[in-house]
Amino acid sequence: MKLALVGDIGGTNARFALWRDEQLESVRVLATVDFPGPEAAIRAYLSGLGLPLGSVDSVCLACAGPVSGDLFRFTNNQWRISRAAFCRELQVRELLLVNDFSAMALGMTRLRDDERVQVCPGTPEHERPCVVIGPGTGLGVGTLLALADGSWLALPGEGGHVDLPIGSPREAELWQQLYRQLGHVRAEDVLSGRGLLHLYQAVCALDGHELRLHTPVEVTAAALAGDAVAVAVLEQFCVWLGRAAGNNVLSLGARGGVYIVGGVVPRFAEFLLGSGFAKSFSDKGCMSDYFAGIPVWLVTAQYPGLMGAGVALQQALGRS
Repeated sequence: MKLALVGDIGGTNARFALWRDEQLESVRVLATVDFPGPEAAIRAYLSGLGLPLGSVDSVCLACAGPVSGDLFRFTNNQWRISRAAFCRELQVRELLLVNDFSAMALGMTRLRDDERVQVCPGTPEHERPCVVIGPGTGLGVGTLLALADGSWLALPGEGGHVDLPIGSPREAELWQQLYRQLGHVRAEDVLSGRGLLHLYQAVCALDGHELRLHTPVEVTAAALAGDAVAVAVLEQFCVWLGRAAGNNVLSLGARGGVYIVGGVVPRFAEFLLGSGFAKSFSDKGCMSDYFAGIPVWLVTAQYPGLMGAGVALQQALGRS
């Protein structure tokens, strides 16, 4: 049987792996800036493994943005892809393109117990949807549904671009500062790497603090070191993440649970656990009791998007 290849392509890095026997093999991470397009990157990946063109029969790539038609333009890097040209150049029989957060959601179906940390206790209702939310370069939001035949359905969306929720007078004041900086304020404008810096700038402007930190990494490091301003910023980040996650639970009836993914939050996992996330998650007035028993997990798996791309390919080819 010929091999399958899966990829998870972001703005900075493209992650590739072989998919065999429902497992990832030979994971490699390549910088997108080093290649003119995905075909060249995959050629380099295969060459590094000593595999000639034609060794791979099927490919699934998880890509940021809505996927349809023959031509796809990546929203977070310079690459583009034509399905027909891709298959011809790489001698691939089938190419499946999926939304990156659809793949991320499907990756939740293969998590081990040691790849997630409990944030809020509860028991998932397996027939109900799950929310997958992830601050990273942007804010991704996806929905996962278990189907009656044992397969899974991941619903793509653009939930990171909804309006930032306001739940207190302090948040209203911060929103005004963010509006002065950005104009329209989306959830992603706070709940992302660059969003953390936006929030720090807004807090400093509102409270009259000197701007001393200039990157999201500096803000996180200062907070974990006990800097009072940075601690307040990171606390507000966690509170707003709870509000956004709770809003999605109400919209979807997502009593199957919530998975927090992405590269940002695992950097301050212990801080999240002690923050106001849980309170803001269920702070929904007359609907607050709805959240009793809904579990929330922080995902620490290294390559959940790649794993989800494998699940998507397996289901598409009828191998589930």
